[in-house]
Amino acid sequence: MLQALLISNGLQGLEKYYVSNELVRYTICLITKDFNPDLTPYDLLVVPNGSDHVAMLKIKDKVRAFLDEGKALVCCDGFFTAWVPGNQWLMDNSRRTLDVRYLPGPDRHGLLQNIDLDQLNFSHGMSGWWSCGYIQAAPGAEVLLADTWQRAIVVLDEVSTNGRMLLTASGPLADVTYSGKADSALVALYRNFIHLLSTSTVPAHG
Repeated sequence: MLQALLISNGLQGLEKYYVSNELVRYTICLITKDFNPDLTPYDLLVVPNGSDHVAMLKIKDKVRAFLDEGKALVCCDGFFTAWVPGNQWLMDNSRRTLDVRYLPGPDRHGLLQNIDLDQLNFSHGMSGWWSCGYIQAAPGAEVLLADTWQRAIVVLDEVSTNGRMLLTASGPLADVTYSGKADSALVALYRNFIHLLSTSTVPAHG
């Protein structure tokens, strides 16, 4: 079973969205002024939507060391500070949301399996709801989803460290959606990644 550390800003109901199961057990770590968690006992670090990226910047060296041990990170929020190795989120709301569509890219691990892209393209009939920015992906990382202008929206990075990173420009990946659904596209993407981590290892680079 994967041991996951779930970073929390004290957001109400976080435990409803990340639910321990047969594949993963969550421990919630609350961000305080003395934020400096021990990442050693964990296999997975989860940084959810609405996180404090100033706090994460303070532990960027720890995160890098954690990943270099072959462990994994999920960040599904616009990481506006430079704490994610090899990748950077950039804010950009200059495009019309009406024109936004998400297009699949290379996906050698099948993380997009059983995902209805229309669920990502539209929310309540509106397009472009998912992200107000994009990811400047590391060279060699897989861009699982790009937007209309070929900007990276979901990235799987197995090249910047010895570990795996699943990064989204904003989409709130979780075991259960904010509306209580357990069968949505965002849930399927997250669970596919958890299953990948549970059934494989990452070969060390070097």
